[in-house]
Amino acid sequence: MTPPPRILAIAGSDSSGGAGIQADIKTITMLGGYAMTAITAVTAQNSTGVTAIEVLSPDMVTAQIDACVSDIGIDAIKIGMLGSSANARAVTKRLAKLDVPIVFDPVMVATSGDRLVGDDTVAAFARLIGLARLTTPNVFELAALGGESGLALKWVSYLAKGGDAEGDMVEDRLVKSDGETITWSAPRIATRHTHGTGCTLSSAIATYLGMGLDLPEAIGKGRLFVRAALEAAPGYGSGHGPMGHHAVREN
Repeated sequence: MTPPPRILAIAGSDSSGGAGIQADIKTITMLGGYAMTAITAVTAQNSTGVTAIEVLSPDMVTAQIDACVSDIGIDAIKIGMLGSSANARAVTKRLAKLDVPIVFDPVMVATSGDRLVGDDTVAAFARLIGLARLTTPNVFELAALGGESGLALKWVSYLAKGGDAEGDMVEDRLVKSDGETITWSAPRIATRHTHGTGCTLSSAIATYLGMGLDLPEAIGKGRLFVRAALEAAPGYGSGHGPMGHHAVREN
């Protein structure tokens, strides 16, 4: 029996279970991966918003990474909320020594609209973007990073996600480091249960990369997983509710 790919999720905790580390673990597990975590921050949040954030120290974050690397091993990494510029710098320094695919979801704004990072943290993202196999900004994060012609995204591969854009169709566009562009388009799923879509997609892509798939195939299969989870949402919460990771199998 082939062992599952070992996926490390570096991200914040979502107390309501819809996004962050909780969404990462659910996604990785449902797709057949072995989920490990390095928690960067603890948040008090639910489908209506974020009410409190407590950021962990860089030493604690890197200690979690080292514990996983030194014993279990890692086949791919997903990075989400980092919580501080110090954490961003510390994580970048640690991961620069590893030769595994990294998917960076530059979490800046929650689905509810709450801003989760300061300007100093955004500035610290540039080196991490250069280290990642793929960066996955949404419409707002892409703008914060300087847009598609911004310096932070030059000579790197990124997936410009269109879920937050207007229109009946959702378009996600991969711009590869060599300039090649690949676009996926599908009808928008009418639902308010979109909490954790970015976390889920980036974790799914990382899991598929850990399985050995190439980048376009990993993105395509990751998108299908997200769409299936949106359609299987259990209906919890009065705001942007969680998706139905539990009801989706590997596609």
